[in-house]
Parts: sequence; C-alpha cells; structure tokens
Amino acid sequence: ENAGEYSAIVEKGLLATDTGDAVCDKCTDERKGQKIVGMTIAKHLKKSANSNVYDSGEILDPENGKTYKCKMTLGANGNELEVRGFIGFSLLGRSQTWKRVE
Repeated sequence: ENAGEYSAIVEKGLLATDTGDAVCDKCTDERKGQKIVGMTIAKHLKKSANSNVYDSGEILDPENGKTYKCKMTLGANGNELEVRGFIGFSLLGRSQTWKRVE
C-alpha cells in the first residue's frame, strides 16, 4: 500500500521449471525487457467501501504485453484472491483465482 493505492509484484514463477529469467518482451512501457519476477504487474488498485474489494486499477498480462482494467476480491478466508482483468467494463474480461502459498 502506498498513498491509498495497492499493487502486486511477481515474487516467483508458478512452474518448477521457471528460472526467474523470463522477461517481458511484448511490454510497451518501462517494463519492456524487464524480468517478470520482481515486476509490478498490478497497480493503482484502491480499496472500495466493501473491505474485500480492490478496484480502479490496472493489470499487465506479461504474455502479451497488454494492460487491462483490474478488480481484485479477497476471499473470506484471506487465502484466495479473485483477479479480474477486463476491457471497458467488467463483463468483457477474464478472471483467475490466485491462492496464497506458504
């Protein structure tokens, strides 16, 4: 959290074969050529009146280099985060569930 805005940084790859050397070749901003591990992929998220929802942000898909509007909802147990990236309004997008790892 910084000045009421939240962000997400990639801490490690998901696959056992991920070496941490992959870079974002398709990014078009300052992240072009930057290693994905350590990269800020979501930013400008603001906590809404519903304490489990963070919205009004943006998220980067490092596979295609595109940035989408973003909304994140923290699960009741605090171990799951529903991440929704979309174009325009929330109906035109896709969701992923991120799970906390120990």
